[in-house]
Amino acid sequence: MTDSDERRVTKALQGLEFPAEKSDLVAYAEDRGAAEKTLRALESLPDGSYGSSEEVEQAVPQRPDEELSG
Repeated sequence: MTDSDERRVTKALQGLEFPAEKSDLVAYAEDRGAAEKTLRALESLPDGSYGSSEEVEQAVPQRPDEELSG
């Protein structure tokens, strides 16, 4: 994930109360009108609970598009 991807994820999750499940992250970002690339990155996360947006950023694969298509 690039620095700009990290900024997009952070912005999409701004205001979300943590801890949050993956499904909560995706739904929150969708509700905020996040870009498709940001949503794909969040959808590529492993299932589970995340304690902060920084934890989410660290968990997103470097190439989320390839993770989903592979």
